[in-house]
Amino acid sequence: MPILSRLGMVFAQKWIAGVSISDAIRKAREINGNGEKVIMNYLGEDLTDRRKIDSEIMCYKELLDSMRRNRIKGAISVKPTQLGLFLQEKLFAESLDGIAAYASKRKIFVWLDMEDYEFVEKTIDIYSRLLQKRKNVGICIQSRLRRSYDDVKRLAGAGARIRLVKGAYKYTDDISYMYDSEVDANYMRCAGYLFKNSDGFMIATHDSHLIEECRRLERRYKKRAQFAMLKGIRGMLAKELADGGEEVYIYMPFGEEWFRYSIRRLSEEGHALLLLRSVFQG
Repeated sequence: MPILSRLGMVFAQKWIAGVSISDAIRKAREINGNGEKVIMNYLGEDLTDRRKIDSEIMCYKELLDSMRRNRIKGAISVKPTQLGLFLQEKLFAESLDGIAAYASKRKIFVWLDMEDYEFVEKTIDIYSRLLQKRKNVGICIQSRLRRSYDDVKRLAGAGARIRLVKGAYKYTDDISYMYDSEVDANYMRCAGYLFKNSDGFMIATHDSHLIEECRRLERRYKKRAQFAMLKGIRGMLAKELADGGEEVYIYMPFGEEWFRYSIRRLSEEGHALLLLRSVFQG
C-alpha cells in the first residue's frame, strides 16, 4: 500500500473497519463487547463486470460464514449496483435472493441500501417481490426524497422492515426536499407512520433531536425501534442509547474500496462535518 494510502487509512479507520473480513470481524467483536450490534457492509458499487459481481457475492457469503462462526451479533448490508442492478434487473434480483437465502440459513438479517435516485423505483420493486418469499431482508428509505412517505406506507403495508435515514444527496426541488427543516419534518412524518403501523423498523440518524422525538414515540406507542449510526460517529451517544436499553446497530463498512467510500462521504452534504468531528471526538 503506497504511503499516501497508508496515511489515508490512519485517518479513515475511525469510520472504516479495515480492508479484510478478518479486520471487520475483529472490529465487530469490539462493538458487540460494548453492547451494540453491527451492520457489516463490504464496500462496492456501480459494478458492470459480471465476474466482479460474482466475486462480491462470494465475499458476502464468506462474511456470513465468518459472522456465524464467530457468533457476531448483527446483520449485513448490500448495495443494488454492487449486485448487478447497473447491468440488469434480473441479475440484481437473483443475486439478492441468493444472498438472502444464504443469510437465512445462518439466521442473519440482510439490509438493502438505497443508492442514487435513478435506482430507487427498481430497488423498491425488486425488494417488494423478494419480500413475498424472504422475510430476512429490509430496505433503506431516505426522508430527503419527496416520494418516501408514500413508499413507507406502501412498504410497511406489505410487511417490509424499513431502515429510515435522512439521505445525503440533494436533487432538484421536484424530487427532494431542499432544506434541512423539511427533511427533518419528513423524517418524523415517516417515523410517526412506522410507530403507528409497523412492528419492526430502524431509526438511523445521528441527530439528537430526531432520536429524542423517536424515543418519545416509543413511550407513546409502547413500541421499541432499533437505532443505527455510522461507525465512528456519535459513538458516545450510541453507547448511551445501548446502556439505556435501546437496541443499537453500528453500520460498519470495510473493504478495498475504503478510499472511494471516504471521499464520497466527505463530499456528501451533512456527513463531512460529522466525519471530521469524529476524528477528534466520539
